[in-house]
Order: sequence, then C-alpha cells, then structure tokens
Amino acid sequence: MNSYVQRVLDDTKQKYGHEKEFIQSVSEVLGSLNPLLDSESKYEQNCILERIVIPERVIIFQVPWIDAKGDIQVNVGYRVQFNSAIGPYKGGLRFHPSVNLGILKFLGFEQIFKNSLTTLPMGGGKGGANFDPKGKSDREVMSFCQSFMRELFRHIGPSTDVPAGDIGVGGREIGYLFGQYKKIVNSYDSVLTGKGTNWGGSQVRPQATGYGCVYFACEMLKTRKLDIAGKTVMVSGSGNVAQYAAEKAMQLGAKVISLSDSNGSIIDPHGIDAEKLAFIMELKNVRRGRIKEYVEKYPTATYYENQRPWRLAKCHIALPCATQNELDLDDAKVLVANGCFAVCEGANMPTTLEATQFLQSNDVLFSPGKASNAGGVATSGLEMSQNAIRLGWSSQEVDERLHGIMVNIHNAARNAAAEFGKPDDYVMGANIAGFRKVADAMIDLGI
Repeated sequence: MNSYVQRVLDDTKQKYGHEKEFIQSVSEVLGSLNPLLDSESKYEQNCILERIVIPERVIIFQVPWIDAKGDIQVNVGYRVQFNSAIGPYKGGLRFHPSVNLGILKFLGFEQIFKNSLTTLPMGGGKGGANFDPKGKSDREVMSFCQSFMRELFRHIGPSTDVPAGDIGVGGREIGYLFGQYKKIVNSYDSVLTGKGTNWGGSQVRPQATGYGCVYFACEMLKTRKLDIAGKTVMVSGSGNVAQYAAEKAMQLGAKVISLSDSNGSIIDPHGIDAEKLAFIMELKNVRRGRIKEYVEKYPTATYYENQRPWRLAKCHIALPCATQNELDLDDAKVLVANGCFAVCEGANMPTTLEATQFLQSNDVLFSPGKASNAGGVATSGLEMSQNAIRLGWSSQEVDERLHGIMVNIHNAARNAAAEFGKPDDYVMGANIAGFRKVADAMIDLGI
C-alpha cells in the first residue's frame, strides 16, 4: 500500500476506529487510490487525504416533538457537510433508529465521490435522525419533521446545502420538511429535492436510483457482450430503490425472483411480473406492510424468515438494494457457486469489503454503489436545475438524461481503471475518477 495512504488510514482508524462503517468506507476508497497517488505527488503535497476524510462541518442537534398521546419525545438530528469543493453539499436525510454520526459520516464520505461522478456541480453531505417513522401517524411524522426543520433550516440553502430523501424519508417527509422550511424563510427556495411533481419535483425522481442501477448493470454486461434480457435477477429490499430496480429489469426482459425487508425474503420462482410488483408497491408504499404478505397473495412463492435472498436461489445478476453490509463473504461464495456473474449495488455499501474482494477475484462484474446508485442524486441535480430555471422536463426527457448520465459514469469508472491497467475494476475506477475531480478542485481553491 502507498505509504501516504497507509499513514492517513492509520491516523483515521486511531481517531475514529469506533465508527466502523466510516472506517470501512475510508479504507475502501483510500485503498484503491494507490496507483494514482503513486503516479502523482501533488495530492500528498497538498494534504488532500488528510483534508478529505474530515467533514468541513458537522451539526448535531436535539429534535423534541409531541406524539399522539401528548407526550414529549426527543431524538437526535444530524447534518454532516463533508465537502463543497465542486458545489453545494448534496445528500439525503435518513430517518431510522440505526442512525448515528459514524453511519452518516460513511454516507457523506461516499456521497462526495458519487456526486463527483455524476459530473453535476454537487458537493457531498448527509444527514438524518434516529427517528423511526414506521408505526407513526401522519401527524406524528409531521410534528417530528417540523421540529427537525426548525433547526436544520439555518444550515441549508440552494447554494449552501440541498438535502434529499433516503431511508425513512420519502415524499411525505419531504413535503412536511419543505412546508416548514418555506414558512420559516418566506421563500420558495430550491432547497430540498424529491419534492412532489405538482410543487417543484422532477419526473422520474422516485424511479431514478433503481433505474440507474439497472442502466449501469447493462453497461457492465455489454463489456462482455451480454444482455440483461433473459437473465435471472435477484433484488434485495422492497423500498423505493428495490421496487424500481425490479421494474426496470423486468421492462428490459429479465426475470426478477426476489425481494426482501428487514424481517425476511421472498423467492418467486415464476418471476415477479407487473401485476405482482403493483401489489408490492401498494403493500409497501400505501399500507406500509411486510413483504411476507406477498406469499399470502401469491402462494407459489416462498417466504424465508430472517434471511437475505442471496443463498436462497440461483441467479445471474444480483442487485443489493436494501442497506449497508447486507451481502457478506459467505453470501458472495454462494452467489459465485450458483453462477452469478454480475453484482451491481443499488444501496450504499451493501457489500462487505471481504465479499467485494472475493467477487472481484472470481471474475464477477462488480459495481460499487457510489457509481451504480448515483442515478438518484443525479436526478436530484436535474431537479435543482429545473427549479433554478423555473421549468419542468417530461418523464422521457429526464429518463434520457438519467440514462446518459449512468452511461457516462460507467465509462468514467471503466476508463479510469483502464488507465491503470485494470478496466474491469469498477471499484478502483469509480474511486479514482470521483476523487481526482474533487481533489483537483481542492487544490485549485487553495488552503
């Protein structure tokens, strides 16, 4: 390993070793920059690694709110503004009990390079709270979101920081957050993305992350003269990303056989078709039910309690779209043994480092989330552009732009990897391509 990388990595582990997801992300990114740093000394001379692993700003605040019983509840809110070298901070808000500073630092760090790869002028950031919207009424969620925004508003703005949604933050939450922001600042700023299409949102934004993941997978397959049509695909998760990854894969002729949630997975050997997917969307988005209800409606499928899908059936392509570290080394070994030849991340860092290395060493096409799930933030960037010019584009226009961005991200990652002799190493390629743009901007902007 490059001595500069090793020194910064050791120092980061010593200071933040308790933030395991953040350390995992830093290790993965810095570890793949070795060939670039060996060939160019300017990054070490300007202390880029030391600077890029520390957020420019972290805001932590209390979020008191009143529940349906009239009792006071208190959660912790965060906004990690990581790097603004190429544009205002951009990244989602996550509402989930697991949220802590380490997880948001990992997500914000990944966001720097993901946003860089889109070619749009967006810096990296992330935020959220340890609030669980599951089981809460609309009034309770509104109460929480309004309290959250009463502090967050002073730290964001269209040229400062533009949050979006993430796990636990969908259209409902964005609406409550933006409504409160608008009331406080008395301005219809382009300060949140993922808005409703009737009040400033972009067409295709809900579909963008899932669609983009499949578009990227198709580009990877083309390098081996393969097509997604006729292939068996396994998808994890059943939220926004998973739903639309499944939809796009089906539209392109693939057979999708799995979905999951935090309680378990379903395997449908006959494939999930448009009618079945519509049921899942109604189940998850409207009734907020659990994926096990799928087998009650379609009894030819099987539900596996407390299991992820990767070891439950054979597939050609795996799309992990649930959450971080959901695909481990043992899962990777089963996928390879069962003939899987492509893994394309729809979630943020869903594959462990050990699993990633095993997949790559076994000639599996592997795309890191910072490249293949960048479609969501790319379309958020398109939403910002539409808001800025006070115009809206059609679904077809946005989807075409999204497709073009994902093709460009694929090519940028592959070309950067090829520059250092490893064209199939999308991890190295995505990290180098994303890092180089941000690091060069940091140098240009001075100390």
